[in-house]
Amino acid sequence: MDRHVEEAIAQRARLQHGLVTRAQLLEIGLRPGAIRRLVAGGRFRRRHAGVYLAGPVLPPRARELAAVLACGPRAVLSHASAAGLWELTPSRKEAPVDVSVTRTCRRRPGIRVHRVRMLDPADCTVLDGIPIMTGARTLIDLAAVVDAYELELAVARAERLCLIDRAGLLDRVSRSRGRRGMATLRAILTREVEPAFVSSEGEARLLRLLRDGGLPDPRTNVRVHGFELDLYWPDCATAVEVDGFRYHSSRDSFEHDHRRSTILGGHGIQVIAVTWRQIVDEPVATAVRIAQALARAATRKEGAHGPHEPGPGSKSAPAPGRTRPKQRTRRLPREG
Repeated sequence: MDRHVEEAIAQRARLQHGLVTRAQLLEIGLRPGAIRRLVAGGRFRRRHAGVYLAGPVLPPRARELAAVLACGPRAVLSHASAAGLWELTPSRKEAPVDVSVTRTCRRRPGIRVHRVRMLDPADCTVLDGIPIMTGARTLIDLAAVVDAYELELAVARAERLCLIDRAGLLDRVSRSRGRRGMATLRAILTREVEPAFVSSEGEARLLRLLRDGGLPDPRTNVRVHGFELDLYWPDCATAVEVDGFRYHSSRDSFEHDHRRSTILGGHGIQVIAVTWRQIVDEPVATAVRIAQALARAATRKEGAHGPHEPGPGSKSAPAPGRTRPKQRTRRLPREG
């Protein structure tokens, strides 16, 4: 292969996560027969019809871009796949890649095509070289394919990452009445309680577990006395920390956790540690443990702030139904 052609292919692949299309190879100067020979010889690996990987290793985001390239020049990554790329939801590598198109596109393995009437340029952008729906449009699309809990987490992350303007998104939702999921999205955006933000899969699973058990919603990933707490119930002065594999793996981690518990304990806040294994393997026992801790904390608070009830041996008040007996005074003898 000519050196200039090699350099042109390498440059194109660097800009596209290691990918090149048949149309691009022809434009560079390769003939159809040469492309077939390079594919047969393993120089290019076929990802989809007309889309090839020009290297031995599949880069992290090549899967998404390959799907978009396979669906044509006006295709855009959308729905759950766009949410994963924006880091609004966990990426699902085993799921088909969601791509929105305005024209008819034949079915391709590993791609879930969404046909739309038109694509507003304001809804489309580019992220790391990949055509993708904006954060706001991604949430609108996502509302139709996920449940209310997953949508709430996605909205919270979008706000934390400054991908959306709540007022602007709410206006778009109002103009999209009748579309699937819009009522749920509107409810999330208009309710008084802020959407729950979680920073790990463990926190997301635990929050869902507690909600399914009917426990009150905590504040999530909030800073208290200098520490960021995963789940926190201010009314009960109780926090839950989800410990992953990275925790307690070193003396520094252990000392940080000990210092956190000591300082928060000094402020009257109890910290409950929950592991990933407990959430996955012992969900009911974990929920019960947290529920009991919240109940005990609520009882202590009520007792501390409620009216004072003297005990049986208290001298501050007589027992109900009885009067305090008169105390006898001892007569001292006269002097002289």
